[in-house]
Amino acid sequence: QDNRISIWSAGDLGNAGLNGEYHGEPHLLCDIQHNGDVMDMQFLDQERIVVASSTGTVTVFRHHQNNQTLSADHRWEKAHYHVDQDTSCGGAACTGVVCNNPEIVTVGEDGRINLFRADQKDAVRTIDNADSSTLHAVTFLRTTEILTVNSIGQLKIWDLRQQRNEPSQIFSLAGDRVPLHCVDRHPNQQHIVATGGQDGMLSIWDIRQGTMPVSLLNAHEAEMWEVHFHPSDPDHLFTCSEDGSLWHWDTSTNVSEKPSFLHQGGRSTAYLSHSTINQSVVSAWLSNDPTKDRMEITNLIPNQTLSVNSLDVLGPCLVYGTDAEAIYVNRQLFA
Repeated sequence: QDNRISIWSAGDLGNAGLNGEYHGEPHLLCDIQHNGDVMDMQFLDQERIVVASSTGTVTVFRHHQNNQTLSADHRWEKAHYHVDQDTSCGGAACTGVVCNNPEIVTVGEDGRINLFRADQKDAVRTIDNADSSTLHAVTFLRTTEILTVNSIGQLKIWDLRQQRNEPSQIFSLAGDRVPLHCVDRHPNQQHIVATGGQDGMLSIWDIRQGTMPVSLLNAHEAEMWEVHFHPSDPDHLFTCSEDGSLWHWDTSTNVSEKPSFLHQGGRSTAYLSHSTINQSVVSAWLSNDPTKDRMEITNLIPNQTLSVNSLDVLGPCLVYGTDAEAIYVNRQLFA
């Protein structure tokens, strides 16, 4: 009932012990009340955070670092709604938000896409009937194009320069129409896109060819809630699930030379190597079955039972949140 946006300091790297456990507790810097469930959030810049609410409202909060407070900078009331914006119960959950300062794109249960600018009161652009089903997540493909995933297994590209309200391309999972919950694109090779959905499968797409995934990889035993390529080392991908697991997918070609630091996980590592690996620049993600060549898959949370709802990764750090009402920081991804 009572939801909050909180900013924590997880301390500095200097405090990590020999085997990476962190000495000193993360501490709360500030927090602020939030109306509705927090469905998604993202930093817009160093000080501002854009937050998506289950009420359909999108809020920009500002973090004042001098006195460690949070304040609401701007609010788009009921950016997402089912019937009309004015009815008291008409809000539809805003399910996803993505920022490319100053632009903010939001998607929602109402199948609507909004393009906002941080300094403007009204939406720059709204695509009202972008989708007939729930849009679950959105990310930028390029500065003028976005990717969305929906509840009937479709991945769509939208060109925001075009005035027409149709996607420029539609891709879909064959047959089953399994809802897709999350999407991320490869940071260097923008034609490579990863999605995850209700069946826990990881789908890899090459948006230059075909309308179906290049590969479908068996992953989790329940819904996949988040997928992220490592921003600076995209041979590494991370997925988390309702089944309480968080997987690290490693396609880097020198897997065999690595120390087996990952094997401390509870689940045995699926280590697959191919003697005739083609060492070309072709991304390992695009081989028909990446696991046939070289991939190491490790569950980073061997004994967890509760859903892992969200994750983010930067440098050697992984942060994730679970239904245990706890946030975990792993500072030694590539130790």
